[in-house]
Amino acid sequence: MNVWLVVFCLGVLHVSRSCCAVQQRSNVTDVIGSNELDVVQAGAQRSGRFFPFYTIGRIANVPCTSPSGLSGTCLIAGECKDNGGLASGSCSSRTNQAVCYTKSCGGSTNLNSTYFTNSGFPGPYNGGGTCTFTVNPSSGICQLRIDFRSLTLSQPTGDGSCTTDRLTIVGGSPAVVPICGENTGQHLYLNFAGSSPISLRIATNGDVSFNRLWNIELSQIACASAERAPVGCLQYYTDETGEISSLNYGLGENPALNTVGARGSRQLANTNYGICIRPAAAKCSVSYSLPPNDRYAFTLSDNAIVIDPTLLGSAMLSATGAACTTDFIIIPNPTGLTADRFCGLGFPGVTCKYGTGWRVGTIEAEMLTVSVPSTPTASARPFVVYTVTNGNETPDVANRGFRLLYTQNACSAA
Repeated sequence: MNVWLVVFCLGVLHVSRSCCAVQQRSNVTDVIGSNELDVVQAGAQRSGRFFPFYTIGRIANVPCTSPSGLSGTCLIAGECKDNGGLASGSCSSRTNQAVCYTKSCGGSTNLNSTYFTNSGFPGPYNGGGTCTFTVNPSSGICQLRIDFRSLTLSQPTGDGSCTTDRLTIVGGSPAVVPICGENTGQHLYLNFAGSSPISLRIATNGDVSFNRLWNIELSQIACASAERAPVGCLQYYTDETGEISSLNYGLGENPALNTVGARGSRQLANTNYGICIRPAAAKCSVSYSLPPNDRYAFTLSDNAIVIDPTLLGSAMLSATGAACTTDFIIIPNPTGLTADRFCGLGFPGVTCKYGTGWRVGTIEAEMLTVSVPSTPTASARPFVVYTVTNGNETPDVANRGFRLLYTQNACSAA
């Protein structure tokens, strides 16, 4: 038999195997010191071949979902394996296509969707060191969506600085401050700078015993995609109803003390970003309200422990305008108030509307409503809440940040 015919047959057999790739770093060794995690290659090399036969039947690297529910990128089985894949299922009726997703420490990817997890995941990690993952944009990609399916790191200092543990993200825009604490369920949108990569780096202090956990989904968004976030939106919500909150918002106190020995804040220091909501069809306004049974849902500034807990969150403890100079949110052009800044330990009752022009609305207790045109265009801006914190938490005690429910409302009859 001709030797090239044998080689071709072997290549076809190789292509016919399917896998759903989770990168299995069997050739990686973690060397962990009290404050150092070095990920090194143990020297295993891929077996050689004359050329990658899967390129003969190459398919588009499109996003897809495995039977287990994890998102990934559809690849030929051989290409999946060469990206460090682990078998999990086929992404279509063609057996040579696979859902290929990776998870690694110290690696990189240009796949449409991937997962970045801690060593030993789904178990926790109680060590120290650094763990880095890099995402290189594919052709036609403009944004990276980062979903924190799990992100549990140690809390910041009482003044909001991430010194024990921190997630640092570089290479994209808008800029992101170091992140720590509990952020499971949060997400970010970052713009790629051309073909330059975006890198995520988690650093942990092994001298501090803590069960860290992270499972971060990284999804590339095409420049022409309708899911692309508008300019200036670090977070972007597309549902008609939902919940927005500050980073590291939680139901418990930060156990750390601030610089004057008072109970610390959960708010991260020096943030400045926009939280956006996409207007749904036939929806012209959105209402923000405090969730029930959470007294700390709006505690941005001032001392939360000297106040009667039953009063926390009420409009009487709110502050606006020039009184908000340290930690606050901005909701542009509110009707019924002359200022657009909100802070303090409560949420004011105010309504604002955005149409062909700003028009007067009605005051609703503990609710703020903003409206957009009944027929939004591509250039129409989304609903937006800006959040700002500084680096001084000395006057702010036991604050949690903010947590608001939102509901989009139908357009009123003309």
